[in-house]
Amino acid sequence: MISQIPKETCPRPFLKWAGGKSRLIPQYKEYFPTNYQTYYEPFLGGGAVFFHLQPTKAVLTDINADLITTYRCVRDNVEGLIELLQKHKQQHERDYYYDVRSYPEGTNLEKAARFIYLNKTCFNGLYRVNSQGKFNVPLGRYQNPGICQEDVLRIASKALYKAEIKHADFTEVLNSAINSNDFVFFDPPYYPLSGTSYFTAYSTYAFGEIQQIQLRDVFAELAKRGVKVMLSNSDCEFTRDLYHEFNIYRISAARSINSNANKRGNISEVLVTSY
Repeated sequence: MISQIPKETCPRPFLKWAGGKSRLIPQYKEYFPTNYQTYYEPFLGGGAVFFHLQPTKAVLTDINADLITTYRCVRDNVEGLIELLQKHKQQHERDYYYDVRSYPEGTNLEKAARFIYLNKTCFNGLYRVNSQGKFNVPLGRYQNPGICQEDVLRIASKALYKAEIKHADFTEVLNSAINSNDFVFFDPPYYPLSGTSYFTAYSTYAFGEIQQIQLRDVFAELAKRGVKVMLSNSDCEFTRDLYHEFNIYRISAARSINSNANKRGNISEVLVTSY
């Protein structure tokens, strides 16, 4: 009989991330392929699927350079990162938050600590930048934010040890994933269900209809090669039309980011697979 690994020793996301997949993993499980050698995640974000699957070989990429710097520091120098986060934790208060938010300079390790500190203390863990590319999310209202979760970071560091982590556009996966031994999971910025839900400030790069269509073309090209491809997106006519040639499954997700608590209910999303 195989004993279950205690939950506290399992790797999990060390960042809060809008649209993170941690709560959806139970619904995704039956759709993950069981046989592949290399895992690719071109929209890394919080990395919930990677941490759940714990693939033996992984290529993790994202267009957000600060996010990638943070992942690399967690992988390569987690103890130094923890030391800096402890200092942030000790000094945390309103004015300190806005001072840190205003000064993005420093070493890669300092940038990573800043990124995690702001992520844990800003409103709803959002990542948003202005037209100058500067992080501008206000301070959140937390009594005891998890600024320095040492065990979570150390376990994540071990999980990331062998992963290749690159700053790259999602199209970069076309240069690497070539056959059925590869599995690609796309979790892009979702197509908006309404004009007011259009959130594309995930980085300084917009992600609108043109990029959604480009992503579909990348998905189709990978599928043609025999690559196992899975994609999540909003459940709407636009998305269903884009991927009508593939398998589409409805997933029930909780909408948690809304200034009006009454609008934080369940909403349907889609999961698309090429296999």
